[in-house]
Amino acid sequence: MHPTLNKNLFFVKEHVKVFKAANSFDIFDPDSKQLVLQAREERLGFFTKIFRFTDYKRMTPFEIDIKTPEGKTVLIVKRGVSFFLSTVEVLDERGTLIGKFKQKFFSIGGKFEVLDASERPLCMLKGKWTSWDFRFVSNDGKEFALVTKKWSGLGKELFTSADNYILQISNDVPADHPLRMLIMAAVMCIDLVLKE
Repeated sequence: MHPTLNKNLFFVKEHVKVFKAANSFDIFDPDSKQLVLQAREERLGFFTKIFRFTDYKRMTPFEIDIKTPEGKTVLIVKRGVSFFLSTVEVLDERGTLIGKFKQKFFSIGGKFEVLDASERPLCMLKGKWTSWDFRFVSNDGKEFALVTKKWSGLGKELFTSADNYILQISNDVPADHPLRMLIMAAVMCIDLVLKE
């Protein structure tokens, strides 16, 4: 696991584009304001690009590469075509499956079961319909992380589709624990599955 993922606080900024088919995000250390990771959708097929400008946008597949500014792959977050409920896979830098997000049926605000590579439940990713807050919560209610949307100004939000998020990971999640990779991938999952 890349050492950057051992940080506990990240600012995730979606690139501002009026007409965009591919998704891209910059991930900063909010304390130093330094770019620490980049998330890009580099391999986008012709038909996927076309469907991104239609009402079928939420059904299109995606594959986001999360890399260091130097270009070293840290994570891959991907989903195939989705007609109803999404299953998002998270792969490490070698392309090995480390876990999945399975969207839950009839969840107000958005809810995913977070699974390890063997499809054993690890925790839940739960959203609230009254806010842009998403929490990683264990079965016994322990919170591992929080993803929250930070508004960047009303005018900017009205004329673009850009979203900014703060990701805060609990000190209870040990360094180099695979759950940290899934937590980072969750920001992409939330944005591309629930908020598109």
